Amino acid sequence: MIPRRLDGRRKQTSKEDRVGRIVVTEYISVDGVVEAPSGTEDFERVGWTDAFSRGPEGEKFKVDETMASDALLLGRGTYDGFAPVWPHYEGEFADKVNSMPKYVVSSTLESPEWNNTTVLRGDILEEVKKLKQQYQGDIAVHGSPQLAQTLIEHDLVDALHLQVYPVIVGAGKRLFDKTSATKRLRLVEARTVGDVHLLIYEKAA
Repeated sequence: MIPRRLDGRRKQTSKEDRVGRIVVTEYISVDGVVEAPSGTEDFERVGWTDAFSRGPEGEKFKVDETMASDALLLGRGTYDGFAPVWPHYEGEFADKVNSMPKYVVSSTLESPEWNNTTVLRGDILEEVKKLKQQYQGDIAVHGSPQLAQTLIEHDLVDALHLQVYPVIVGAGKRLFDKTSATKRLRLVEARTVGDVHLLIYEKAA
């Protein structure tokens, strides 16, 4: 399928005015589940993406997405899943993930062992605003549904990258929850990659 692009270019700004974007990127089911799409998490329906392929286009999208990221922002659960695994991978993609700054939201994590990790405590909204001022590229939020919901509620998410898998999981943590107001989005790209539908939204002006 030919990609559908709807004015997806970022507004050009001077280097001095540019701030980082919070980009929430998710493997998501048709019914909105984002918990344990693969891996060995303690979830009875773990691995609901494993039967599908996102194909070369989908793989390239994830590589490009990661290479465009200046930092990772993660909830504690997602961080605990990533931290023991990624240091064992090699190659350009893994090197990027392992070397870039990582921020984990936690009130209990004391001594993170994954390279270049900073623990965020206290007022998470203020901490995220500071991160956006600190970086000029994307700050990627993988998984981390509780954190993502908080950022969505407080209008801190600039873009959503949703890889929608053709499956109804029927249980598990979902990306979207109740909000205090309607949150308008703008579709900037829609295409099929392998078995997966890729939807990219940005926050509407």
